[in-house]
Amino acid sequence: MSTAGFGALDGVRVIDMTQMLAGPFSTQLLADHGAEVIKIEPVDGEGSRKTGPFCDDDLRREFGGYFASVNRNKKSIALDLKQPDAREALLRLTDRADVLVENYRAGVMDRLNLGYEVLRARNPKLIYAAIRGFGDGRTGKSPYVDWPAFDVVAQAMGGLMGINGPDAATPMKVGPGVGDLVPAMLCAFGIVSALHSATKTGEGQFVDVAMADSVLALCERIIHQKSFQNLTPHPEGNKHPLLAPFGMFRAQDGFITLAAHTDAWWRVLCRLISREDLIVDSRTATADARIKNRDFLYAEVERFTSHKTKRQLLELLGGKLPFGPVYDVDEILADPHFTHREMIVEVPHPGVERNVRIAGIPVKMSATPGKVHTRAPLLGEHTDLLLREIGYADTEIRALRELRTIA
Repeated sequence: MSTAGFGALDGVRVIDMTQMLAGPFSTQLLADHGAEVIKIEPVDGEGSRKTGPFCDDDLRREFGGYFASVNRNKKSIALDLKQPDAREALLRLTDRADVLVENYRAGVMDRLNLGYEVLRARNPKLIYAAIRGFGDGRTGKSPYVDWPAFDVVAQAMGGLMGINGPDAATPMKVGPGVGDLVPAMLCAFGIVSALHSATKTGEGQFVDVAMADSVLALCERIIHQKSFQNLTPHPEGNKHPLLAPFGMFRAQDGFITLAAHTDAWWRVLCRLISREDLIVDSRTATADARIKNRDFLYAEVERFTSHKTKRQLLELLGGKLPFGPVYDVDEILADPHFTHREMIVEVPHPGVERNVRIAGIPVKMSATPGKVHTRAPLLGEHTDLLLREIGYADTEIRALRELRTIA
């Protein structure tokens, strides 16, 4: 039977016990490609539901843009896991699941008697994935295993802020929450790898992703620079420490980026900006010379680019060498690339008459393309449906709701 039109993970059931950004983004990646993702929320809702921004005309405020952007394609069931009946419902859900993902601090699930060993004893094929600041003791206990962490902590301790910034003395965080998003992507990769292993062995496993580790992996260059050169890298601004020109240049109305670090690309750039003299100039003729004389090189190239608009430079350089203007969101929305690639997606939003826009699916697959098919769920939108699926009668569901065990 052809799977055309289905996501590659169609048939995979994921119990999503995550919150904020790292965990929800990871499970959304799975949902985008067909997994059935069941979001387990407290009866008052996951905390990020209350985080904006909100549309001006949204009087309901069920959730804002933050929650909408990382929880699409999911179902929601609300359980008070401090109550035994709610924990029993969760256990019955995990009995039928392939994956459970959580990003609580270490020990929280164990204290609820819902840790990996408990769930594995009931469902040996279950893949249990955890994203924490400094990992889980099951795979290697960090001295910081109990520390809470957010994106900025991972960026700092994983080395990213130490090499990012305008100058050597000013470390700076990266704008988007890459301390969350990179571990989220690696966690999704780990889950899919574990699913593949489980099809061969029939056994699940524990997938452990530390946010600090993930950021260090993103910054891999700093390790080999220290090992090979005994160098301690520092912020380099918008210039690459090992390649030139490879970075950002001023335009008349903003900035552009280009990479012309090889001799071949350098010759192309010099001809396009009518600076053939730099091809033979001893300060810029070779790759080594260009690195040693970066400041001179960048100044000479900017003598040309700073007098041209981004559009003029795009028409001159675009497609002829690695080049791209520095876009703001309005320019992204106007660029046909992102429209053709379906990277701007419209979804309905409760309480708002118009559709809202969120980022689309970045992984394109020919036979199983994945799809944004539902908005983020309302709190407990699927509670009754999911409880019925695992054998609860309507009378039992009503009784649990009256006790606020569920919502």
